[in-house]
Amino acid sequence: MTTVRLPLFPLNSVLFPGLVLPLNIFEERYRAMMRDLLKTPEDEPRQFAVVAIRDGHEVAPSAPGMPDPTAVLARGPAAGFGDDPAQAFHEVGCIADAATIRERADGSFEVLATGTTRVRLLSVDASGPFLTAELEELPEEPGEEAGALAEGVLRAFRQYQKRLAGARERSLSTGAELPDEPAVVSYLVAAAMMHDIPAKQRLLQAPDTAARLREELTMLRAETAIIRNLPSLPASELTRGPTSLN
Repeated sequence: MTTVRLPLFPLNSVLFPGLVLPLNIFEERYRAMMRDLLKTPEDEPRQFAVVAIRDGHEVAPSAPGMPDPTAVLARGPAAGFGDDPAQAFHEVGCIADAATIRERADGSFEVLATGTTRVRLLSVDASGPFLTAELEELPEEPGEEAGALAEGVLRAFRQYQKRLAGARERSLSTGAELPDEPAVVSYLVAAAMMHDIPAKQRLLQAPDTAARLREELTMLRAETAIIRNLPSLPASELTRGPTSLN
């Protein structure tokens, strides 16, 4: 079992390998994390782990930089996550590699990272200025018939996009050519579909690529049928998580 200890960044969203993650960092615990990552030599990866929040708050009720200067500050690396932070997070997350960490004049940070490898959360340490975690790296196994399933998912995904466009929903693609590598297809489609965190989390922690693609195919066909029968979906915004301030 390959394990690694990394800074831990909980979010109200699911990060998939290969997907880009922009962050606006203003809370002190995450500022401290970025200052620590900046100490990493430039020729080495600046990595942290992203996990989706199961129960808790992405942003503490009040912190340096928040609009209300009179509020009582919620302090500490585990603020908002209860007495046992590990229970507040989903078990499987993703390592993020920060390509850009830019500090602003006010001490906040602009970060651009990319998901790389799935990991399983083994333990959480809240003794420092920010959360760290012991993580087990999860290999991506292809599973059976991943190639054929990827082709089917791509066809279903294109139909899904067309139905969304017909329903005047936000486009989920730039129109660029989609990849054909099964694992990449599975992650791209998982990130692009309009589903809630539990559904996306199930896709992230699928046992192999083929299993993830099978579930996506079922989901895409069901969603396309719904959109076809209900061309206007005013409740679709409910499936989108709140915008991250961090």
